[in-house]
Amino acid sequence: MIPLTQRHAGVLVPLFALRGPADLGCGDVSALRAFIDWAASHSFRLVQLLPVNETGGDNSPYNAISSVAIEPSTIDPHLIADLSAADIESIAAKHDIASLRQGAVKWAAVKRLRNELLRRAFESFMARSWAANDDRAKAFDAFIKTESRWIEGYALFRVLMARHGTEAWDTWPEELRAYDSATRWLNALRDGHRAAFEHELRFVCYVQWQAFEQWRAVKRYAEERGVALMGDIPFGVNYSSADVWAAPHLFDLKWSGGAPPEPAFADDEFVRRWGQNWGVPLYSWAAHRADGFAWWRQRVRKVEEAFHLFRIDHVLGFYRIYGFPWRPQRNAEFAPLSPDEARALTAGELPRFHEHADDTPEHRAMNRAQGQEFLRVLQDEVGPGALVGEDLGTVPEYVRPSLLSLEIPGFKVPQWENEQDGRLTPGADYPRCTIATYATHDHDPLRVMWERWMSVIRAALADPQQLYAENERAWGELRALAGWAGFDVPCMMDFSEVHGRFLEGLFRCNSSVAIAMITDVLGTADRFNVPGSVSADNWSARLPVRWESEFAGTAKSVAALIRASGR
Repeated sequence: MIPLTQRHAGVLVPLFALRGPADLGCGDVSALRAFIDWAASHSFRLVQLLPVNETGGDNSPYNAISSVAIEPSTIDPHLIADLSAADIESIAAKHDIASLRQGAVKWAAVKRLRNELLRRAFESFMARSWAANDDRAKAFDAFIKTESRWIEGYALFRVLMARHGTEAWDTWPEELRAYDSATRWLNALRDGHRAAFEHELRFVCYVQWQAFEQWRAVKRYAEERGVALMGDIPFGVNYSSADVWAAPHLFDLKWSGGAPPEPAFADDEFVRRWGQNWGVPLYSWAAHRADGFAWWRQRVRKVEEAFHLFRIDHVLGFYRIYGFPWRPQRNAEFAPLSPDEARALTAGELPRFHEHADDTPEHRAMNRAQGQEFLRVLQDEVGPGALVGEDLGTVPEYVRPSLLSLEIPGFKVPQWENEQDGRLTPGADYPRCTIATYATHDHDPLRVMWERWMSVIRAALADPQQLYAENERAWGELRALAGWAGFDVPCMMDFSEVHGRFLEGLFRCNSSVAIAMITDVLGTADRFNVPGSVSADNWSARLPVRWESEFAGTAKSVAALIRASGR
């Protein structure tokens, strides 16, 4: 839908951050529909979202409990045929809707409300459509049969998760820790208990039926408005997920995926010494090859039902991935150990790259060949133009040429793209088959970066000798990025004076798509995620209640910049 030979502007926004006309505490498909209208009217041709798969206890979209199932809170109850306005009103009256509409997402309360609404809709459906075996009942039954490959295991996992209050399946009773034995346990239940259990399984499937129906509809709506939706697929999956529980043979559970040591993390001794241990299991690639990569094909095919194209987070993992021989829960135990002491606890293993490190030409060639093999499988499934590779961080020299050879756009973050002489690579030199952006959901918005530089410079005015190096570094970084965008900074300036100039530089670059995070479009300082942090503040920030009217002038100016750039 978006030819990579042309230039377009996009906007990144987490779905939960959006405000809807009948807001129930977080953004949903109707809020997205309204945002699509806003994007189209302001010259954006692409809306990028974070993953929308069902989340677990930490509410992180990158730590979902299923590679396919959609997060129920993305459903708009007002669009469910089995739910009347009176139903919604009576249930909402029991909740503090006014409070839910203010401030950040209150996930526990939001999910309780949504679950009540979905439960009411399901019971109404069962009493009417299912009992009468009408056309909707037949459509639901057809959905279950069509999706049986993934939904049977997911539904059983989801019901057991609710029963035990946690997605951590390895803490469940022994007979329930694997799909096969759990199925035998279910079949052995007495008729009454089994019927009640099967009712719950049907409820889980009903929720997914409604979710996929609504997401397919919003994709069609975006097409009508000339806007493409870009989704997101994390490379790894949650250890405590329906996928790992139902098909453990597809994963190497002895290893935990992550990233190599990073000296820049001066305040995190574990990361500095050992690396980032994300806790995602590695893949058993031999098992995936044996069935023609059916799991991965299913994963991208289902994402394509809701999105026109999608980003693969940490696409480097297809080429090689760093693995730990222990799970993150043991990080504190290993943090002070020497390599020899660590080996003594791991049968001689230490964190390393899989399958190979980039230590020899042969290994680099093997890693490149592996990555291209896997990515071609995905291209074969979803066709050309659907894949985007998140290739940020420490990137082996063969990855970006490999992605370009496959016509898969990678990312260009201007402040991280350096020439050999240290200058920032001009935007005019970016390959057309790339996506340019100043920030992702993991990064500080432009305003925060700018005000941090200004804060250092102001402090240096009071103590120039003590803060000389910090002052020079701040001026160097801000002038380098401003120069990349095409303007000078002769003295201290307010962010409002440079906001539009930064966006103008981004839209002017040669990348096929220039994406601005919604906070950068509006010029705000909100942060959606702080990597490595688990708190109520993460994955919960929302746009201001009246953001469209409050930032109408800013949005109008940004739209003019997009048009002037030729996008």
